[in-house]
Amino acid sequence: MNANRLIGMALNMILRRVMRAGINKGMDAVSKRGKTRDGNPPQPGPDTRDAQKRMRHSIRLGRRLGRF
Repeated sequence: MNANRLIGMALNMILRRVMRAGINKGMDAVSKRGKTRDGNPPQPGPDTRDAQKRMRHSIRLGRRLGRF
């Protein structure tokens, strides 16, 4: 085996490990998005429910007005 082949094999092994670690960290970051520190998604509060209700109502009104 020549030195070029040995260096290429070593670089490929290192690059695979680095890529795998980076992909794993990225996937972990994406899966943690929108969760609290204990790992559970935040619970909607009463203000969130009211906002959702108002949004549904305004969408319904917009659809009614769009008919005319």
